[in-house]
Amino acid sequence: MVRTSSVGVVKSELANTITDPETAKAIGFYRQIALKPDAIASAIAHAINQPDDVDTSDIVVPTTASY
Repeated sequence: MVRTSSVGVVKSELANTITDPETAKAIGFYRQIALKPDAIASAIAHAINQPDDVDTSDIVVPTTASY
């Protein structure tokens, strides 16, 4: 059972809705290093597909890019 998941910045359409200029500029930077949604799905699928006697209690998926 997965109890917690912590992920880095993930690419999504949410960034397209930001109207504050400073925030939009910051998001532009983070979009360059953001994780693809498929990476998060793969990590979750890996945890779910473990045998019943394996307990994956935490999933941490940070980006490997430098900021």
